[in-house]
Amino acid sequence: MKEAVHELKQLIAEVEDDFLRYYDKNNKTAGRRIRHNMQLVKKLAQAIRMDILKRGNGLLK
Repeated sequence: MKEAVHELKQLIAEVEDDFLRYYDKNNKTAGRRIRHNMQLVKKLAQAIRMDILKRGNGLLK
């Protein structure tokens, strides 16, 4: 799961650069990348949540 947290950090860093491009320069392609990467963040966050839930319920060790 540590890899997932590292991947999540990388995605957030990528999104940050695109936010600046989209909001400062009105770059529409950056907006598409933001939406795509935010979907990936959502999926990854959900996977982390499920892992935590399973570990909390004693299903994983």
